[in-house]
Amino acid sequence: MISASWQRSLAANVDPDLHTAPTVFAADELSDLRERHPLHPMLPLLRETLLGFAEEAGHIMVVADAQGHILWCEGSKGTRSYAENVGLAEGTLWSEGAAGTNGMGTALALNSPVTVHSAEHLVRTYHHWTCAASPIRDPDSGTTIGVVDLSGPIETVHPSMVALVSASARLAELEMLTRMHSQDEELRSRNMRHLIALRGEPGALLSQTGRVVAVEPYGLLPSRVDVSADRVELPDGREAVLEPLSDGYLLRIPRQRHVRRSVLSLSFLLPEPKVVLDGREVPISSRHAEILCALALHGRLTADQLALRLYGERGNPTTVRAELHRLRAQLGPDVLATRPYRLTADVEADFLAVRTALKAADVPLAASRYRGSLLRRSEAPVVLAERDDLATSVRKAVLQRGDGNALWAFTQTDSGEHDVEALEQLVKLLAPDDVRLALATARLRRLGQDD
Repeated sequence: MISASWQRSLAANVDPDLHTAPTVFAADELSDLRERHPLHPMLPLLRETLLGFAEEAGHIMVVADAQGHILWCEGSKGTRSYAENVGLAEGTLWSEGAAGTNGMGTALALNSPVTVHSAEHLVRTYHHWTCAASPIRDPDSGTTIGVVDLSGPIETVHPSMVALVSASARLAELEMLTRMHSQDEELRSRNMRHLIALRGEPGALLSQTGRVVAVEPYGLLPSRVDVSADRVELPDGREAVLEPLSDGYLLRIPRQRHVRRSVLSLSFLLPEPKVVLDGREVPISSRHAEILCALALHGRLTADQLALRLYGERGNPTTVRAELHRLRAQLGPDVLATRPYRLTADVEADFLAVRTALKAADVPLAASRYRGSLLRRSEAPVVLAERDDLATSVRKAVLQRGDGNALWAFTQTDSGEHDVEALEQLVKLLAPDDVRLALATARLRRLGQDD
């Protein structure tokens, strides 16, 4: 890592005998840059997690933008004075191309946490310094927006520096993600009326960066849309219209009037299955719900294939055909076609929506869509397999993500309410003043008593 950084720095003509990093911004220019930078609201959190350690250890906390311009430099007064002598000060540029191998510049170049100690610095002036830095990424775009660094004289080096800096960067990213979700919710609450006013016309609410925060029908759009023009060509070739809102956009996709398909909504993650056809609830038996589930999952199936999926090896195709005849009479031939059996309506299924969210790595959305086990009283092989796989996938995703809201949503379902590991992680993540902490702790205690 260090050798490659030196090569990049030398290729950029950095002089190893450089005495100070270049100053790019004067003091009177910094105020506006700081106010507009997305890390400005994160400064209180970074100060809380790093400044105490920095001052006690004789370090300074440095925060720079994605190009390596230092915007904030705080911490030990003595170390700050020492740092200014080598240009480690606000307004200077510490990219590898400007200052050679260093914590901030190399972390930005690699997009990864790094430690650069003493003579690992290319520039000899910095051989008396040690630094640990970690990039900070925007949870909306995924791009790196800055870097946080702890620097100090070599005699103050501490083995936990890089771990502490990395943890602080992740906390800042988590805080930005929480704020993003809050802004999304505010966008939905203010503007959902615009989506409803489309009266069945496909559409979506988008953030200012083009992220989809609400869409009807679900699955209509990718997770992000280009909002650089007032008209958008979607991946399927259709053209959508963008209308600006105060805090985002309304996207409309005019429906082609000559092609009207029925919309079949399947809510099978509820305690009781619910089927809605073109806005009208349809009474449904457990067996018919299993048939619809199999067709939604597998598309085109023969009576023999359906019999195997519904009854296993003992399945009888004649029995399945009779059930399909009754279901087709109830839903209509424009919804359930034959030879092979298939759904010809636009299907909106909650269990498929969870799958789509998981595939897009949108764990918070998957957890909020997952309301419980799939057709929880069914013993059909096709349902059992999908039920177990879906629950396992959601559980794995929320545990790996470590998102308190997603874990809370999962532990409120029949799949997660007795999950000790999920509850233990949830208790660790929730803030002390979060009302959900007491509920989760009490349930965890009851589960321990039951054992």
